[in-house]
Amino acid sequence: MKLNELRDNEGATKKRMRVGRGPGSGKGKTAGRGVKGQKSRTGVSLLGFEGGQMPLHMRLPKRGFNNPGALKLAEVNLWRIAKAIEAKKLDAKKPIGADELIAAGVIRRAKDGVRLLGHGEIKGKLNLTVWSASASAVKAIEDAGGSVTQQRPAKEEASA
Repeated sequence: MKLNELRDNEGATKKRMRVGRGPGSGKGKTAGRGVKGQKSRTGVSLLGFEGGQMPLHMRLPKRGFNNPGALKLAEVNLWRIAKAIEAKKLDAKKPIGADELIAAGVIRRAKDGVRLLGHGEIKGKLNLTVWSASASAVKAIEDAGGSVTQQRPAKEEASA
């Protein structure tokens, strides 16, 4: 068998239907849309419209509360930091903060702050500065001989 003899199995691919290309194509003239009316035209917006009756999405009750002032935190697990240290993208001897995590490619952006989560293991001593950390993450790092500083802006502490 040669490269120029490679083929898909019989029936594995199907040619796409080209609509509105004349009577000989099998889908000419109205192109399967029927005749006249809004649905035969382009740009139809009938989704959710129920003929004047109150639409279902408006009849159902709204639940919960979406806090516009909630902080969006970039979450980082311990295993991700350990992987970056093994790949020599992070230096475990230096203090590690949001800027170092971004530079190492551990997180894409800091958002409102970095939250450290405790999934994974840390082998060496680390000195981390984050917005907040879970109790399991703090315990794991302190057991390895490191430290976690939870640094929050002054206005956050005043309102809390």
